[in-house]
Amino acid sequence: MGGGDRGAGEGVPEMGWGGWGCNRWRRGVAGDGTQVAGNREDKGDKVYMSDDSLSLSLSLRLFAQYYLNPTIFMAKTKPGKKDLDSYTIKGTNKIVRPGDCVLMRPSDSDKPPYVARVEKIEADHRNNVKVRVRWYYRPEESIGGRRQFHGAKELFLSDHYDVQSAHTIEGKCIVHSFKNYTKLENVGAEDYFCRFEYKAATGGFTPDRVAVYCKCEMPYNPDDLMVQCEGCKDWFHPSCMGMTIEEAKKLDHFLCSDCSSDDDAKRSLNPFPVSPSVENKVRPLSLVLILFCCLVEYIMVNVITVHC
Repeated sequence: MGGGDRGAGEGVPEMGWGGWGCNRWRRGVAGDGTQVAGNREDKGDKVYMSDDSLSLSLSLRLFAQYYLNPTIFMAKTKPGKKDLDSYTIKGTNKIVRPGDCVLMRPSDSDKPPYVARVEKIEADHRNNVKVRVRWYYRPEESIGGRRQFHGAKELFLSDHYDVQSAHTIEGKCIVHSFKNYTKLENVGAEDYFCRFEYKAATGGFTPDRVAVYCKCEMPYNPDDLMVQCEGCKDWFHPSCMGMTIEEAKKLDHFLCSDCSSDDDAKRSLNPFPVSPSVENKVRPLSLVLILFCCLVEYIMVNVITVHC
C-alpha cells in the first residue's frame, strides 16, 4: 500500500486548464463550425453549419427530446460526503479524532513517518475515508535546516494543509508544548514537542525571537545538559565552561567565570577582616598615648617656668 505524498496531496486532483478545459467538441463539430469525424476532417460532400444555425438546430432537438422524455434531463445528484467523528486505524484498535496528532506513512520507505494534526475526517458514498491534516515539519525539512539548538524530537507546526487517505495513518503520537516536554521524566517514541509555527512558503517562524543562554547565546535544547550559576542564575553548557558532562553532574555548587571573578575581587578587598576583639584592644592603647603626651607637655611647661 502506498504512502502519502506531503508535497502534492496524493489522490487529490488539482484542477487546471489543461485536460479540464472545454474545447467545445460536440457531435463532430469543431468550434469554427467545421464538421469533423473524431479528430479528422470529413472531406465528404456535407453541409457545414454555422454556429448560429447549429445552435438553433440543437435547441430544437433538445426541446423535442425534453418534451417527449423530460426525465433524461434531470440532474443526477452526486452523493455527498459526510463528516466522521472518529476513525479506527487499520489493523489496530487505536481511534483517531479531529485534533489528534498522527504518524503517516511516507511514499519513500527510507524516510521517517510524517507527523500531522488531524483537522477533519470525512467519508464519501463509497465509504472511502479521507483526512484533512495540518503538517508538522522536522527541522531538516525546513528552509533553514537543522540548527544546534533544535531538539531531536522537535517539530514545527506549519501552515501547510493537505487531504490524504486515512489508510496512510500508521499510528498516533503526542506533540507537547515546549514547557510540558521539558517536564517529562521519560520521553517515549511517541513524544514530540513544538515551540515554533512555520510558514512553509517563506521559511518564517512564529515567534521569531526566543530567549538565549550561556556564553554561546543559543536557545535552550532540552536534549543538552546545562548547569545553573548560583550567582547570575543563568544556564551554561558544560563544554562552554571547560567541563565534561561527567564533571558537571558531580557539581554541588557552580559559579560561572564572571561570577567567580567578581567573588574573588570582593575577597581581595578585605583579606584580613578586623574582628571586634582587636578593635577593643586598640582603643585603650590610644588613650594611654594621649595621657602620656599630656604629661610630657605638662612637665616641659613647668620646667621652662621654673628656669625662667
